[in-house]
Amino acid sequence: MRIAQVAPLTESVPPHGYGGTERVVSYLTEELVIEGHQVTLFASGDSQTSAELVACSPRALRLDDDVIDRFAHQVVQLEAVAAQANRFDIIHYHLDYFHFSMSRRLGVPHVTTLHGRLDIPDLQPVYDEFAEMPVVSISNDQRRPLPQANWVATVHHGLPLNEFKPRYDPGGYLAFLGRMSPEKRADRAIEVARRAGMPLRIAAKVDDVDRAYFEERIEPMLEADHVEFIGEIGGRQKADFLAQATALVFPIDWSEPFGLVMIEAMACGTPVIAYRSGSVPEVITDGVNGFIVGNIDEMVAAVGRLDQVDRRGCRQAFEDRFAAPRMARDYVALYEKLVGAQTNIPILGESKPSSTVEPVGSV
Repeated sequence: MRIAQVAPLTESVPPHGYGGTERVVSYLTEELVIEGHQVTLFASGDSQTSAELVACSPRALRLDDDVIDRFAHQVVQLEAVAAQANRFDIIHYHLDYFHFSMSRRLGVPHVTTLHGRLDIPDLQPVYDEFAEMPVVSISNDQRRPLPQANWVATVHHGLPLNEFKPRYDPGGYLAFLGRMSPEKRADRAIEVARRAGMPLRIAAKVDDVDRAYFEERIEPMLEADHVEFIGEIGGRQKADFLAQATALVFPIDWSEPFGLVMIEAMACGTPVIAYRSGSVPEVITDGVNGFIVGNIDEMVAAVGRLDQVDRRGCRQAFEDRFAAPRMARDYVALYEKLVGAQTNIPILGESKPSSTVEPVGSV
C-alpha cells in the first residue's frame, strides 16, 4: 500500500528524549517499510526514517528556541499533505483533530489515531460536528469520554522486538519513568519506595507547563536519601534504566490512554506495579507481568510480592501482545477495510460528505 504517516512536529520521529506519540509513529513507520509498503512520513526535518521523509519544519519544534507559534508550522505541514494527497491509498494522521476540516474535503481515505486524553469538554463539539471522521483508540478505556466518535478500531501500541534487551535477574531499585506532571504522581512513587525500604530512581521530563508543580511539590522530596533524580532520558540509557530495575512503579492519578512505558518495562522483563486506572487493566495481567493496585498500601504490599512475578513471563507477555509487527498488521488490516469502505468521495469545497464511513469494528 501507499501510506502517508503524519506526525506531530513537536518532537522528531523518533524523539531524541521523551516523546510517546512520535516514538510510536516511528515504530509503525519502520515496520510498515519492512513489510514492503511504500511509506511517506510527514515530520520534522531532523527525523530519522527508512521511509520517504517530507520535512515540514527544520527540526523538532520543542528544541527550536526560535519557534514562537507552533501552529504556523502545523499549517504548513497540512498544506504539504494536501498537496500530495493523491499519491496515497490512505493517510494516517497522529495530529488529533487539526486536519478534520481538510480531510473531510480531500477525498482520500484517512484515519486518525488519538494518542492523548479525551476527557476535555472542549472536544465534545468537535466530535459532534465531525462525527464521520474515522478514529482509532489506543485502549478501549480511552473511548469513554467520546462515545459519539466514529471509533473504527482499538490498536494497542507495539515495540520492535529488539528495541529493549531483557534482563532476568532482579534489579536493585524501583523505577519511575515519565513526565513530571501532577497526574503521573511521582510523589506517590517516592512514598511507596520509602515505605517499602527500596531506593527509587526517577527519570522524568519536566515540561514548562509543569515547572511550578515540580519545583513546589516534587523537588523538595528529591532530597530524601532513598531518591535519585536522573532527569529526561532516552535510547540506550532508558533501556538500561528499565532493565536494571526491580519494578516500574506507575502510580497514575488519571485515565492513562495507554502508557507506553509499561510495555517498555515488560520488554525488559521488568514487572509493573500500576494503579487501576485508564488502560492499565488492558496492559497488565495481575500476577503475570506485574500487579494492579488501588492505593499506596496495596502498592507497597505488591513490592513485597515481586518475587512471585517471573521476569521471563513479563518478556513473553510483551512478545505475545505488544510487538511492533502485531501493531503494524492491525493497522494494515484497518487501512484495507477503510479503503474498501470508501464508496463516496467528497468534492473539494463540499461542506460535508454525502455519506460517512461506517465503523469497521475493533482490530
